[in-house]
Parts: sequence; structure tokens; C-alpha cells
Amino acid sequence: MKSETSPESEPSGQAHVSTFEAARMLGLAVRSVQLMVDRNELRAWKTPGGHRRISRESVEQWLRGRAGGGAVPAGSEWGGLTGPAPLAVVPPAPPMPQPAPTLARDGAAQVLLIEDSIHFQNLVSLLVEQNFPGVQLHIANDGITGLAMYGQIQPDVLIVDILLPGIDGGALITTLRSHPQFARSRLIVVTSLDESQRAPYAFALQGVNVIHKPRLVAELPPLLASDLGQKAVG
Repeated sequence: MKSETSPESEPSGQAHVSTFEAARMLGLAVRSVQLMVDRNELRAWKTPGGHRRISRESVEQWLRGRAGGGAVPAGSEWGGLTGPAPLAVVPPAPPMPQPAPTLARDGAAQVLLIEDSIHFQNLVSLLVEQNFPGVQLHIANDGITGLAMYGQIQPDVLIVDILLPGIDGGALITTLRSHPQFARSRLIVVTSLDESQRAPYAFALQGVNVIHKPRLVAELPPLLASDLGQKAVG
């Protein structure tokens, strides 16, 4: 099902905003809004000139849903569409226990990697195994799974890719920051985007350690050692 109607079926007289304006209203990156449109979470169409327009009503309804702290049930009316609840408004994770003085339940440090590339999953796994043999590494293939795993694991270090399926890394980081428990985790962002391409995610990357993926082998072990309070082996 396409979220964008053809130019000739553009809703008559319906208030609309541009993708950039919707991103500003929602506090998300433009790319995040584009993904929301692709997932039918916002009602959008294209003008005869090929410009994307987003229903202001659907944006405001998304904001009301987020402010209410709940998700719109699957199959309910959402900005004139029938579809799943917005992924950025996820059901809360199970209650998290208060952080213990030790790093983890069994005394081992916990690291959660949220990364969809098998290659980089394997590379991070190898780096952790070689440099931090006592650390437990958990891997999620997408942002939604990563959010659920975060609530269960409460990792000491969270490693997140920016470009993720389901919910992008910028929106994921913003969602986690709304939970007090997130304060106990150190955050490392890995990305294939160079500095000139990261502007849309500046809202999420401020004050965060970011590793360009070509530099992962050189930069991840010392940064992970610092966050874990350990020394890298070798």
C-alpha cells in the first residue's frame, strides 16, 4: 500500500506541510520523516510538480499520540489511513530494575550492538572477543528489536548505527533518552556517513562519540575500553 497518492488525487483544501517542516514539528531528522511516510505512518502525497506534501493533521495526530505516551493500535485510523502504529511511539519496555553497583547480573559487562550489517556485526564481535574476552555482546538487527533488548539488558555500553531499518538511529537515540534508565549506559555511534552527511542527525549526535566505519578497527577498542573502565587486551 502506497502512502503517497498520485498528483491528481491530492486532497482538496487539506492543510499540509513540507517534509522539512514536518521534521521540525516532530523534532526528527528529515530522513526519519521520509521513512515514516514510506511506512504509512504519516499521510503524504506529491504535487503535480513532484514535491512531497504531508498532511498537517497526521503530523499533529502523531504528536498527540507521543504526548499521550501510547501507541495507536494497529488497524486504527491514522491520519485518514489504516495501518500500524508509529514505530517511534513504541510500547514501553517491561519495568527495568534499579541499576546494581556491579556492571551486570553475572558480573560481566554488557554491550548491546544495534546494527543491520552482517559484516559489521561480525567485525564488532571479533573486536570485542579479541580485546574484551569477559564482555557479553548482544546484537540486534534493527531499531525496534534494539529498543526491546535495551529494556531487557540495560547494557553498560550501547553501540548504534545511524542508518537502521524499522526506526533510524537518530529516532532510536531520542526515544531512549526519554527513559531515565538510559543515563546508566555509555553511547557510541557508528556510521558510514562522513561528517558532511551527518547534519540531519545533529540533534541526536551532539555530545556523542561517533566512529566512521572505515575507522572502526582503530577507534572502537580504545573507546570501548574507556567506556567500560577496562584495558583492551593487546
